[in-house]
Amino acid sequence: MRIALAAAQDAASRGETPVGAVIVDPTTEEVIAIGSNGPIGAHDPTAHAEIVALREAAAKLGNYRLTDLTLVVTLEPCAMCAGAISHARIGRVVFGAEDPKGGAVVHGPRFFEQPTCHWRPQVTGGVLAEESAELLRGFFRARRKKKG
Repeated sequence: MRIALAAAQDAASRGETPVGAVIVDPTTEEVIAIGSNGPIGAHDPTAHAEIVALREAAAKLGNYRLTDLTLVVTLEPCAMCAGAISHARIGRVVFGAEDPKGGAVVHGPRFFEQPTCHWRPQVTGGVLAEESAELLRGFFRARRKKKG
């Protein structure tokens, strides 16, 4: 999660919402890919941290199936990211802060609980949740001050 938090800080430094993700092989603890939010800079609404990390991991491994890997992300994934996680066959998702407004794992549609979801990873939430949430709060607090 510390690597994901560093990636989130990187996103914030570029003016992006501070969300970071890392994909790890749990058997070797090798970091396969790191992603940070980038929709603004990439002009790509799908450039969420999870999607960036999934794309990097798939390219590195030469396979879109990322079975048995762990995705660690600082914020509860949205519906788009949950769908991509399912299609990639990620084995486990670990997230930091919950997202009552946009999350789709423990909030909203609870994507992985739907009967139409064809792959369900193990999910662990709340890891370094306060640090992840404070990073987001601080980012948006600073943006409101700039606008005000």
